[in-house]
Amino acid sequence: MTPAPLPVDPIAEARRQWVAHGWGEVADGMAAVTSIMRAQQILLGRVDKLLRPHGLTFARYELLMLLLFSRTGAMPMNKASARLQVHPTSVTNVVDRLEGAGLVERRPHPTDRRTTLVAITDQGRETAEAATAVLNTEVFADPGIDAGGVDRLVEVLTAMRRGAGDFAD
Repeated sequence: MTPAPLPVDPIAEARRQWVAHGWGEVADGMAAVTSIMRAQQILLGRVDKLLRPHGLTFARYELLMLLLFSRTGAMPMNKASARLQVHPTSVTNVVDRLEGAGLVERRPHPTDRRTTLVAITDQGRETAEAATAVLNTEVFADPGIDAGGVDRLVEVLTAMRRGAGDFAD
């Protein structure tokens, strides 16, 4: 159930309060950060609702897609951690859940006994593809802003990520 819209934009009100309390020089930054955080909550809610019937969370979906897109369908767990930009413990937890559901399996590395590979199973491929079809239709085709807004948003967020050292050009 979607809650009723609030009668006033709470972020605009917070911005007004920031200005009123003498923090006007940072009010726009506060509003931008808070808006991004709220937008993330909205999108994650939409995505999680659609992934739940597939037995997935967004973190599990991301790992399945990473493996689906990899050349061999498998990669070292530490490489998956680096690519997903999450702590190795988080990848281990996600792999545990996916493995329990039969969507991935752990394999020994063929040349490095210290390394464990995580590999997508046929069931994992089917699940990833079915979940992607739903997300493509229900979320990615209409993220809630028009195409021009999407382009501008991606451009702005890419610049922000680049400035934070998220990736190298």
